[in-house]
Amino acid sequence: MTRLTSGGIPASLVWSPDSRYVFFGTVRSGILWTRADGSSDPRPLTGTQTNQAPLSITSDGKRLAYSEYAGGAEIWTAPLEEINGEMKAGKPEQVLKSPFTEVSAAFSRDGKWLAYSSNAAGAYEVFVQAFPGAGGRWQISNAGGTCPVWSPNGHDLLYQSGDQIMAVAYATKGDRFAAEKPRVWLAKLGGFRAGFGTAWDLAPDGKRVAVVTPAETPAAQEQDHEVVMLLNFFDELRRRAPLNT
Repeated sequence: MTRLTSGGIPASLVWSPDSRYVFFGTVRSGILWTRADGSSDPRPLTGTQTNQAPLSITSDGKRLAYSEYAGGAEIWTAPLEEINGEMKAGKPEQVLKSPFTEVSAAFSRDGKWLAYSSNAAGAYEVFVQAFPGAGGRWQISNAGGTCPVWSPNGHDLLYQSGDQIMAVAYATKGDRFAAEKPRVWLAKLGGFRAGFGTAWDLAPDGKRVAVVTPAETPAAQEQDHEVVMLLNFFDELRRRAPLNT
């Protein structure tokens, strides 16, 4: 284990596709990056004093999706570039301009689609739209959904609904996205509720799930007996039951 940060509360960690860098958000410090081998201190990427959280990076490592929190949450993307061993972010672009809250974005494997969770339908549901934005938008979940994750098989989109992970088979043709009905992929996640972030992730082979689970507190052992100490017993006895003289 290698400690990469000190101080603050890093959140919403995202790996670079080549596993060399880790990006994370902190309160009122924008997005920072650091080398995954611990050979550098964290350095600012976006250079802002707002609350931002990295969400996803395209498989070619050239674009980052992140949330910016200012009352609500909005999804932005920014180009990424490595210059002399330093990660730099280009001019950010807002994905959606709406009065709703959009969170938990994830790029598809080919970078042509963006899945995210939005409360445009009332409760949070998962939507997919073409990236960089030319095309329609499709609602994927139908009973609540957050934290979308694209399966490595290239045919399923996973998301969290309550304590379950749901899977939706899909097919694409040009700028059309066709999704089937959601099905239960994992019946009980048992994970920590992470709000707008995510508390689970899918392994690269799609066969395992890593889950942040609540800490289990050992139940206190039941006592077989107890000892009661009575102080000044005889004085109390005489007060309650005085002797007749």
